[in-house]
Amino acid sequence: MAKRLLPLLNRVLVEKIAPPSKTTAGILLPEKTGKLNSGKVVAVGPGFRDREGKLVPVSVKEGDTVLLPEYGGTEVKLGEKEYHLYRDDDILGTLRD
Repeated sequence: MAKRLLPLLNRVLVEKIAPPSKTTAGILLPEKTGKLNSGKVVAVGPGFRDREGKLVPVSVKEGDTVLLPEYGGTEVKLGEKEYHLYRDDDILGTLRD
């Protein structure tokens, strides 16, 4: 049975995307040093409440491809897969095709 993590408050669960090792033409790309900086949103929390008690929803949704900071986030391992938890305000942006 697979476990599913549902983030609390304004947290976002992200699966990092590995950069391609080849181009579509078959050219091998050199390995990059450093961390991956994009990922796919797997789950989002409901948001947080402001000082007046109003719910502030998370700005991304499941399935979005997001730009992540070089450092930060909390690594979470569920089964054999690795994920990262970020606060909504730590995510730098959404990547569009």
